[in-house]
Amino acid sequence: MRQTAPAAQDLAQRLLALEASVDNLPDVYAASSTFEKLHLSLVKLIGVTGFQALLVRALALAKTEVAWLAAVEVEADGTLRGFEENARKQSAEETIQGEVTLLSQLLGLLITFIGADLTLRLLKQIWSELPSENNFGAEEIS
Repeated sequence: MRQTAPAAQDLAQRLLALEASVDNLPDVYAASSTFEKLHLSLVKLIGVTGFQALLVRALALAKTEVAWLAAVEVEADGTLRGFEENARKQSAEETIQGEVTLLSQLLGLLITFIGADLTLRLLKQIWSELPSENNFGAEEIS
């Protein structure tokens, strides 16, 4: 089992909070919106199959940490099936834990493959509200 790095968890929490505040969304919808934005952006770079493979691996890793994610699947187009429905069945704490864990695993894989600096630049293209300076502890994430 690959535990998520604390810095990747922190980055995931920041993105989820930012998405919730920008669109004034409840946690479940903010997480779905975050994954959708990542999907749309990354598919342009690595294709549908590449994104789907990353998300499948991230979900497999996250399932070892958060039990309710076992009911979630990745579709062939790289979207999550059953994520919102199953998240709504959990307590607020369990929902947030699942969201942060899955997102941090995905971010961790991106960081592994393309590096922390490039990952942060990609995120900044999606969320321009992110600070320009690298204050996410990129050296700690990798």
